[in-house]
Amino acid sequence: MHFALDDQIASQSQAVHNLLARVQVPTLDRQRPVIFTGIGTSLHACRVAAYWTTELSRGVLRPAVVSAHELTFSNLIQTGDQVVVVSHRGNKRFPGEVLTKAHSAGATTIAISGEETKQIPADVVIRTCPGERSGTHTVSYVTALAALGQLVARLIGPSGEVLTSALDSVPAAIADTLALSAPVAQAERLVGREPILVTGTGLDAVTAQEAALKIKEATYQWAEGMQIEQALHGPPAALRAGMGAVTITPAGDDGERTQTLRTVLKDLQVEALTCGNQNEDLRFAPVHPLVRPLVAIVPLQRMVAEMARIRGTNPDVIHRDVEPWNTAMGRIAL
Repeated sequence: MHFALDDQIASQSQAVHNLLARVQVPTLDRQRPVIFTGIGTSLHACRVAAYWTTELSRGVLRPAVVSAHELTFSNLIQTGDQVVVVSHRGNKRFPGEVLTKAHSAGATTIAISGEETKQIPADVVIRTCPGERSGTHTVSYVTALAALGQLVARLIGPSGEVLTSALDSVPAAIADTLALSAPVAQAERLVGREPILVTGTGLDAVTAQEAALKIKEATYQWAEGMQIEQALHGPPAALRAGMGAVTITPAGDDGERTQTLRTVLKDLQVEALTCGNQNEDLRFAPVHPLVRPLVAIVPLQRMVAEMARIRGTNPDVIHRDVEPWNTAMGRIAL
């Protein structure tokens, strides 16, 4: 079965290329606070943006990352703040309420959203890509990351040039990753395994969280993404045969903690896959560590699509095509 998800995944190289070629981003004020906000996949993108900002400014700039839901009901937004709202479709309740609240507070607002949204009440709107036809979002995530990367690079100034240069290499790296064989055998190893643990360190921890969300949406299997050290403190007590795992090989030294977890998973008979840019089970093209989130997620997206095909689930409707999920999920659609 062919999914709209397959087409969205395949479109990512060209979509990032198009965005980098056409989008003009504003220059944020280094002297004013920055708040990144979103929900779900969009919030994952915000966490990457905050990491980039802190890393490239060597800790001088420390933006806040707050979910749009929490921000709506807080008193965190102040006059002079710069609020960056990421929302794929731009029609969710809480991102919209954040924009209204920020405007009332006298804050500057920047919205990053898809091309299909007609009007967004923000000072600046950055369009990412055409609306996704699949409920399991992929291309809107990587293009939002690309837009955020441009925004952060301009905020940082000369030190941000390394990020700008790294972003330029992303379309080719995604294309090279997509050219690899589809991870069908790898998907077969995780089908029926539940729950599935996905881990990474640094920026890869965000990729792990994003991958876990895609597994839930597309395959209806429960998954959890977390930072590698968190996965080693407490969770091993719950590991057992019948579970699955994916561990992302770190870009640098992590004190051998990923290898430690891999040994623990083997000891406890958890079916575990590796993900990385060398000889791992799930491979992606080598790329600058700063932009790994845009590339490392691709083999995981492809694995999720293959898992859905094997299980007979539909990642395009994310379980809304049958009851009682249709009614239940209709209650929370905001």
